[in-house]
This record gives sequence, structure tokens and C-alpha cells, in this order.
Amino acid sequence: MNSLTLAAKDDNLDRVLAFVDEQLKKMNCPTKTQAQIDIAVEELFVNIAHYAYDTGTGNATIQLEPENDNALTITFIDSGVPYDPLKKPDPDITLSAEERQIGGLGIYMVKKSMDDISYEYRDGQNVLKIKKLIG
Repeated sequence: MNSLTLAAKDDNLDRVLAFVDEQLKKMNCPTKTQAQIDIAVEELFVNIAHYAYDTGTGNATIQLEPENDNALTITFIDSGVPYDPLKKPDPDITLSAEERQIGGLGIYMVKKSMDDISYEYRDGQNVLKIKKLIG
């Protein structure tokens, strides 16, 4: 397992994506799948950066667990405010953008594009896992 811990700030998004993309390159990940993973990683990391910590900034840890080049599990860990984004109801995508409530579309896209997603609050930390089958 590879792990990266850094300040949960927008400025670090490029480092997080480079870290994930390096692993995907080793796995010969198809471009479309990499794009889906990158969008999910961006959404989840930026949510941590914006909402996890009430005041100031804390850290986020990203762990990569490849499974025989067939799948990649990415775990996001932060010590911020307990929050399970999977409990938020999915947005009604049949409504126009003007009629829809603000928020929730990003996590909805993550849920739809990943093969598995789970959340737990453990030992004072938010632990969100996404899994994507590769190729």
C-alpha cells in the first residue's frame, strides 16, 4: 500500500492527482477509467479541504491499494468533523439546474462512476474508500 499525507488544501490537489496517476500508470489504466478516477479523487479531496476542518487546516491521508492490476482502492482519511457524504440524498437530476438544490452533485458523480464506495468514522477519523475496476 502506498500512502500520502499532506495538508488538506486546494494547493495540494495537483500532488494528490500526480500520486494517484503514478499508480494508475503502473497499472496500465485506460484513459477513460483514469479520467473517472481523477474526477472522483478531485471531488473527494477538495471536499475535505473545504469542509473537514472548522478552523484552519488539517491533514488528509490518501492510501492506494492496487489489487493485481485489476482494481484500485483509494482511501481518504481525515481527522475533521465527522461527515458521511453517502447519507446525503442523491440530487434529482431530472430537474433543471435552476430548480435543483445546490450541492450533492459531486458525490453523486463519484457514487455513479466508482464500482464501490464506503464510509466509516473510526478512531476519530473519517475514512472514505472508493474502488474502481481497471481495464
